[in-house]
Amino acid sequence: MDLFLFALLVISLLVLFILFGPGPKERKLIEPHEPFPVHWKNILSENVSFYYHLSAEEKKQFEYKVQEFLSNVRITGIQTGIDDTDRLLVASSAIIPIFRFPNWQYTTIYEVLLYPAAFNEKFETEGKERSILGMVGTGYMEGKMILSKPALLTGFKNETDKMNTAIHEFVHLIDKADGTVDGIPQVLLQKQYSIPWLDLINKNIEEICAGSSDINPYAATNKQEFFAVVCEYFFERPDLLEMKHPQLYRFLQEIFQQQGASKPPRKKHKIERNDPCPCGSGKKFKHCCGSVHYS
Repeated sequence: MDLFLFALLVISLLVLFILFGPGPKERKLIEPHEPFPVHWKNILSENVSFYYHLSAEEKKQFEYKVQEFLSNVRITGIQTGIDDTDRLLVASSAIIPIFRFPNWQYTTIYEVLLYPAAFNEKFETEGKERSILGMVGTGYMEGKMILSKPALLTGFKNETDKMNTAIHEFVHLIDKADGTVDGIPQVLLQKQYSIPWLDLINKNIEEICAGSSDINPYAATNKQEFFAVVCEYFFERPDLLEMKHPQLYRFLQEIFQQQGASKPPRKKHKIERNDPCPCGSGKKFKHCCGSVHYS
């Protein structure tokens, strides 16, 4: 075989590998082996209400999934700095919807880009028509997610507005797991519930368009946006959703197999030295996870 034919064969094999070789769905994920950092627990307790309301054992499960996510997905700041709080809020946004599915793994995403502000369809953060706060990448951006950093922080800072951009985008990613972003997460929703779920979506979109619903009007854009918006509502204000939209609440309970952390939002406060430690040990913070600060 001459050099030209050999080179042609190598190029052909490379093309076949790119087209048909193992993609993101087949990558082997890294499992975390290091202890969960103490200061990460404090960040979660102070910023993530969902985590705060979990039992001590559930918190350990949540921490493992957060650590697993961060071991496999890069969090990159674009023209903005990022810190542990930013990384942990991104990871929490990913874990909250799938918390009751211990075997769930995000195998189709490998990087989250944090932008300094809202952006447009060309990913520009300056100029006009910058209204996008989050996006799941497609095409050459496949495997990536883009989030506005201010929107990420606001989503966890304000627990009463029924909005959380990062959770919204991860719900889209879950919806996409069956191959189609259509508002029907077949990987989580049993088949017999699909038609009743669609009927409920259509009914609620009609109410939104008629101005007789407190659901964010953006939900009326299409079925996939409706699903993502009501999931924000479910995880942010489950108590209010249950009261105002009991059917939606029950369906989302079925889909996510959880109560939506169905306690009213807590008033956030900095953990003081004599407060109970958020890890659930029963000790004071200064004698447990906070000992590094008060030794």
